[in-house]
Amino acid sequence: MTAAVAYYLSQHPSIVTFRWSHTQSWGSTWSFLVISIAVYLALSSLLHLILSLFVKRGSRQAPLAPVQALHSLIMSIISAVIFAGILFSAAAEINETRWFWRRSKTPFQWLLCFPLGTRPSGRVFFWSYIFYLSRFLHMLRTFFVIFQNRKVTVFHLFNNSVLTIMSFLWLEFSQSFQVLAILFTTLVYSAAYGYRFWTEIGLPRACFPFVLNCQIVLLSCNVVCHVGVLMLHVMKGGCNGIGAWVLNSVLNGISLLLFLKFHVQSRKQAPVKEIVKVL
Repeated sequence: MTAAVAYYLSQHPSIVTFRWSHTQSWGSTWSFLVISIAVYLALSSLLHLILSLFVKRGSRQAPLAPVQALHSLIMSIISAVIFAGILFSAAAEINETRWFWRRSKTPFQWLLCFPLGTRPSGRVFFWSYIFYLSRFLHMLRTFFVIFQNRKVTVFHLFNNSVLTIMSFLWLEFSQSFQVLAILFTTLVYSAAYGYRFWTEIGLPRACFPFVLNCQIVLLSCNVVCHVGVLMLHVMKGGCNGIGAWVLNSVLNGISLLLFLKFHVQSRKQAPVKEIVKVL
């Protein structure tokens, strides 16, 4: 059973022979990225404006609970599959390429810092590509939030846009750190969306803000790993895609500041259960 799972997650020819290409991979061009983010922001803002102008405050919310529950279930399953896929794939890549970098790095250091000259092909980058595509499915939650709450926060829009841009940069520049970033993100998303599905079908909530805590754990892990990448880049002769990593770090820093600002303001204005709805 384990061998069959490992084959379909890390040894299938489509996974092993994957190559990030502007001509062969859907959504792989800069123009597609820019246009898709612009359309996402425009539609979100337009929907928010229309609801603000034409729907009275306190009016009955759209009955989207079944759709939200289905979306949460799908996202939880997809995140779990990506987590398992990149975990098996990273183990296979380490086993097959260790001879090339074992004198200068440990397997954990490889997860943080790709050797210079790494190209976006093979198992790990296949799952990185699937993660990139899943970001567009994740964006649908924004519209559920707008319909349900009649509002959307700058943090919500910025965070979704940044994560999509970063996942594109991971592939475009074979950026270091992406394996751990995807592992952390998909593990947290699988749990958070599983919890959302649990509550959206009417089952009891946790006695603490589960989704909010997941977001805090994810941001904290990212900060620690970024420090690790910087240390390895300085001490081990360089990490691949460091330019993209710098931009990634700046965007992560801005996202963290917006999250903290949003969290502090929301705690003053709304109970915790309302904060969780817009994350």
